[in-house]
Amino acid sequence: MRLGINVGDTNTHAVLMKDTAILADVQTTTTPDMADGIAVGLRTLLAESDIDPAQIEVVTVGTSHFTRAIIERRRLTPVAVVRLGLPATRAIPPFTALPPDLLEAINGNTYLAHGGYEFDGRTIALLQPAEIKEIASRIRDQGIRSIAISSVFSMVNASMEEEAAEIIRQILPEAIITLSHEIGRMGLLERENAAILNACLCDLAKHSIQTLRGTLAEMQVDAPLYLSQNDGTSMAACYAEQYPVLTFSSTNSNAMCGAAFLSGAREAVVVDMGGRTSKVGVLVRGFPRESVFANYLGGVRVNLRMPDVFTFNLGTGSLVSLEPLRIGPDSVGKELATRSLVFGGSDLTAIDIAVAAGVCDSGQRSAVAGLPPRKVEAAMREMQHMVQEAVNRMRVTAAPVTVVLVGSGSVLLHMRLAGVSDVIRPDYFSVSTAVGAAIGQVGGEIDRVFSLTSISRETALQRAREAACQKAVAAGADPATIKVVEIQETPLNYLPGNTLYVRVKSMGNVIGSP
Repeated sequence: MRLGINVGDTNTHAVLMKDTAILADVQTTTTPDMADGIAVGLRTLLAESDIDPAQIEVVTVGTSHFTRAIIERRRLTPVAVVRLGLPATRAIPPFTALPPDLLEAINGNTYLAHGGYEFDGRTIALLQPAEIKEIASRIRDQGIRSIAISSVFSMVNASMEEEAAEIIRQILPEAIITLSHEIGRMGLLERENAAILNACLCDLAKHSIQTLRGTLAEMQVDAPLYLSQNDGTSMAACYAEQYPVLTFSSTNSNAMCGAAFLSGAREAVVVDMGGRTSKVGVLVRGFPRESVFANYLGGVRVNLRMPDVFTFNLGTGSLVSLEPLRIGPDSVGKELATRSLVFGGSDLTAIDIAVAAGVCDSGQRSAVAGLPPRKVEAAMREMQHMVQEAVNRMRVTAAPVTVVLVGSGSVLLHMRLAGVSDVIRPDYFSVSTAVGAAIGQVGGEIDRVFSLTSISRETALQRAREAACQKAVAAGADPATIKVVEIQETPLNYLPGNTLYVRVKSMGNVIGSP
């Protein structure tokens, strides 16, 4: 039996699944402390299902907890950045272009050192152990424990990052070290930024996951704990403590993977409508389509793998003005149950409009009986238009597409969409994110650049496959079940020589999965 939990910005969803059957589900309001909200949801779920906690074999949690910490600048750890690139890279130092408030929260100084590689693996400068030891001593004297190490073209050769980390650990054995090649992709600054964000979250991740383990133990749930990654796969909790940045946008990926499972659609546009916002993504072979562009998170440009998602301000709690007509962007959010008209409040929200239009049955319909029918109809058309525009923005073909509606807010939509062959609102649509968490396999992914002047293409691809499988094992996959599911190779024709960029994704079952 698998327990899937998704902690969103507004609501926390949980489901119990056995094989492909959903045995029980629950929705609660997200609390400031992630563990508290999970405890409330789990207690309710177990009480309603009358299931023995000892039957739960795997627990997977998807959360926006760490994303919110970056956006809100809360509970972040100061980070020292060590870049290996001298005598190059002086012109643009680490922390360049970070928002001032974030820089103030995490700036633990930057250090430039000799090292790094050219695109073809040639050395820019040799690593100087004495220089690294001096930097480590200065970091120790500052009292900084979290360190991000980046090296020029570490995607070609990561050995200098790894060697520098070993030297630093000799002086700072308790240091939490993030290596950029384990986090980001091509592009020094974006990869370095991703490593910085990961490093500033490690203390929070360790505390949060320890608290979560304690909560599960109190509920007598003794099962392996996994967290959702942002590509629709999972990772063991101990791995997530090291790489919390991989949870960014995982709730969006969970919604899409859950939509694929619940609807059976593997190629579709998914509209996930929540309490504050709606998000639109695209399923490709049953997984979220990845963004091909660098992303901004909390004002920081990073090159993390992220699902390609468009967010717009429409949810059940969106505030509505009828004269003049305006929907959002403000929302009552978590206060929907007390502020919306149908729940006894005084604010007109999107759920009130849907109830007045007769498309859903929530709260007291008599509370919205006096709304002008024509204005209610106009508001419904506007919400329809907002969804239509978002779907059109994300589709890449003029051919009719399938749209899968999930999330509690999907009750707002009731009319057909133009250019859509089928609209599916599957059973359990409101807990799609928790289903996506529950069904997730463990993933491992690597990005590497190979110079084919010294090795063959076949050797490069084999090395990439092996590295991706090793990552899946490190993330908690059962080694006997791991398979390579995707290989992308791109010749880098803009670089001299025969250079190949390779990305490989592997997947396997979670350890303990029935």
